[in-house]
This record gives sequence, C-alpha cells and structure tokens, in this order.
Amino acid sequence: MRISMDYENPPSNVVSKRGVILTESPGGTSQDFLEASPYWDQSSIPLNTYKNKSPFTAKVISCKRIVGPSATGETCHIIFDHDGKMPYWEGQSYGVLPPGINPKNGKPHTVRLYSIASSRYGDDMSGLTASLCVRRATYWDPEMGKEDPAKKGVCSNYLCDATPGLEVKLTGPSGKVMLLPEQDPNTDYIMVATGTGIAPFRGFIRRLFLERTPAAKAYQGLAWLFLGVANTDALLYDEEWQNVLLKYPQNFKVDYALSREQLNAQGGKMYIQDKVEVYADDIFSRLESGAHMYFCGLKGMMPGIQGMLKAVCEKKGMNYDEFIAALKKAGQWHVEVY
Repeated sequence: MRISMDYENPPSNVVSKRGVILTESPGGTSQDFLEASPYWDQSSIPLNTYKNKSPFTAKVISCKRIVGPSATGETCHIIFDHDGKMPYWEGQSYGVLPPGINPKNGKPHTVRLYSIASSRYGDDMSGLTASLCVRRATYWDPEMGKEDPAKKGVCSNYLCDATPGLEVKLTGPSGKVMLLPEQDPNTDYIMVATGTGIAPFRGFIRRLFLERTPAAKAYQGLAWLFLGVANTDALLYDEEWQNVLLKYPQNFKVDYALSREQLNAQGGKMYIQDKVEVYADDIFSRLESGAHMYFCGLKGMMPGIQGMLKAVCEKKGMNYDEFIAALKKAGQWHVEVY
C-alpha cells in the first residue's frame, strides 16, 4: 500500500497556501528569490543562525504518516512554518530542542539533528516553510511483550505526535558536508540512502527537477537515487520519484533495495550495498569522471557499503584506500550518518 502525500499542481491563477506539497512551480513562476549570485556560489550559505541558547520558534503546519501499514515502524513528514526567518540550503540540518527534562541528569533535553527534507523553497515553494522526515523511535521489550514507553525516542516521538500549531524550538541550519556542487551543471550525483536518510536527497531532487530554479534550468547531469528500506510499504516519497522519472528519464534514475522482498545475487536479503554493487561498473566510471557520491542514513549502513566497494576495487585491481582518499580530496565523497 502506497501512502499519498496530497500533492498539488495549482492552476496559474491560484496562490498556493502554506503546507501544500507542489509538484511544480505555481503558475509556472520561477524559484529564484533565494539564490546566491551566481546561484552556485556557496560563500553566503546560512549557517548556525539560531543556537541552542537562542533557538527559533517555528510552528507545525502538518504532520502526516507517510508509510503503509506493513512498514517496519512509523515515519512522518512534518512541515514547519519558519516565516522566511530561518533560511537554509539543501543538504543542511535543523536541530530540534524537545521540551522536558532528561531524568538521567535532571537537565533539559539536548538538541537532536535532523536532515532537512525539502528544498530551500519548501514544499509549497514559498520560501517560508521547511520539512523534516522523522521515524518514530520505539523499543520492543521481549520480556514485556510490548513496547517499553520508558525507552522510546524522546524527540522523534515528540515530532511524530505533533499537531498543527505546535510551537517547536529549532536551531541551525547547520552542515556543509552534504551541499550540492552546482558550478558544473553536468555533474552526476549518486545518492545512497537508508530510511529517513532520504531527507537531503529529496531536497536535491526537488531543486533540480520540480522547481524552476537556475540550477534546474542548467542541469544536464544524472541524479541517481538508491534507497534501502524493508519493504514496499516502507518506501518514502515514491510518488515524487516516479513523477521525476517520467518527466526526466535521461537525467534521473531510482533504484530500491527492499530487504524483506528482494534477494541479492547470492540469494540473501537485498541490502543497499547489494543494490549499489549491481551497478558498480557504471558508478565507478562516473566517479572517475567527477561524479559526487552521497550517503545518508543510519551509521550501520557504511560498513556494508565500504566492504562492497573494497571488494569491487580488488576485482578492478585498484587500491581501495587510495581510491577513496582521492575522492575525498576532490570533494566528491559526502557522508552524513547517525
């Protein structure tokens, strides 16, 4: 079962309201009012505008579960109204300060970082909103035979329980590791995500394909998305990816690793590293030609990815450590795991 995100494609005479999710720029207008000059110049990127001691108070516009009933866990898409006062760029993160006191130390809960899941223009393309993709963290106690509420994730549950109008304290935006290098419009972007690690890549793809940005107008490369989740019900934003694929088949590719539904070449579960390995020759060729590769998700994804890449390097007679070091030196290797 796929969950609809309530996308809209408003006619040219309608001014979109905050909180809707647009599939293209409203009325064919350009998204160019939050651009640097030139648009690819990263010297003016907003950074740490709001800090822990003086956070920004945003209001929740909407919070919606976006996975089907058979998904492993609950993932929500949450849209915030920042009224244009907390601008950010694709690939950055917001910090969330959940209310309450940590019972372990008697101090206020600390900030939790979440990758922003929208482009700088927001889902409604007004430049006034931002979105987060959050999985509710729970703990199943086998002895109790049920979830233990004492061990649930404080911030993720706070956000997934959010209702419209809730005021949430935010810090940031932070981070420069996951930014898009847009100076060369022919650059290939290879994006590897597990679960909610899809967040920054959604911002990338909306900017490059769904909005009328200078970046979208110029882009001629290939954006290749790999997403690993447990099953079809756990797929995130599939409607968007299919829409982009239909409109831009030469510039966008998407591949899923569904660990509980697909098998790898050895007959085992299909994890993200197995799906990437299927296309190893193409990916290595693109990296050698200047492609940028991004990884985002749980830190447990990286050992499998690294082991696979090392094995591929050995087959090709390449030194893995030297290969990765060269990519890092050239700024082509981007990792944000948690």
